[in-house]
Amino acid sequence: MVRKNQTLGEFIIENQAEFKYSSGELSRLINAIRLAAKVVNHEVNKAGLVDITGAAGETNIQGEQQQKLDVYANEKFIQTITNREIVCGIASEENDDFITIQGQNKDNNNKYVLLMDPLDGSSNIDVNVSVGTIFSVYRRVTPMGQPVTKEDFLQPGNQQVAAGYIVYGTSTMLVYTTGHGVNGFTLNPAIGTYYLSHPNMRFPKTGNIYSVNEGNYAQFPQGVKDYIKYCQAEEGDRPYTARYIGSLVSDFHRNMIKGGIYIYPKSKKATKGKLRLLYECNPMAFIAEQAGGKASNGFTRILDIQPESLHERVPFFCGSEEMVNKAEEFMQKAE
Repeated sequence: MVRKNQTLGEFIIENQAEFKYSSGELSRLINAIRLAAKVVNHEVNKAGLVDITGAAGETNIQGEQQQKLDVYANEKFIQTITNREIVCGIASEENDDFITIQGQNKDNNNKYVLLMDPLDGSSNIDVNVSVGTIFSVYRRVTPMGQPVTKEDFLQPGNQQVAAGYIVYGTSTMLVYTTGHGVNGFTLNPAIGTYYLSHPNMRFPKTGNIYSVNEGNYAQFPQGVKDYIKYCQAEEGDRPYTARYIGSLVSDFHRNMIKGGIYIYPKSKKATKGKLRLLYECNPMAFIAEQAGGKASNGFTRILDIQPESLHERVPFFCGSEEMVNKAEEFMQKAE
């Protein structure tokens, strides 16, 4: 049941029966994510006042420079979720390998694994532009009681039991799905409570926004170039409006509300694409489909791709269904 102005806690309790294999752990995990997000939100909001902006002096597994807030968000999410003994393993975009979590009795009996991008769009931190957190939850495939293995994390996105994101913007929102539609909750900072503000979120079937880094145009595949020219043509309801923030969570969130397509294709510089299948594309694709949208690598449904490595990258086309279909047409014609 969905009632506007419900708290997130009330919503989780009332809808727990919809959770696959419901036995309480998934509800507790969403609650733990909610708590960690509030802690990170507090740091994001005071980033200009304290020494939390700037580079941390380290690079992550992708060779990207880590920001101080990247490291902080990663540590807070891992710490909060580990302390509650809800999952048996965590994989993060910021860590080389997955983390095995054992209960106090060393029993490895928890059912779920969590994959996350703890701070998406972190290059925008220093200029006060919205950033976010992305998370994805799977039921483990290895036997209960044994330590998790890479097999538990390398599952296709169609096996997700929950996914969501938090956007730290002018207001802080937590948006998530457990396979029964998408709902958004806005944080009331005065009392630290999330309220249901966007029930049953849906992508419009089509839109007039395209989000792509056109600075890389010369390096894009011909199909992407052709689609961009289509978006810019003066015909019918076109030209479309170009909107690109450089933070996947922010661009996705805007396009889901207003209607649009987000594209991060492969390029001569990033021959397999830049976004990570496990930490970014799968969770966003799950949310998109649950909201009536579509997600593809230009040719294939994102959720059907079998991952081969923890930090695998893929091209990403995601948004309003008709717009993604049209982009795929251009990709196929150019092959």
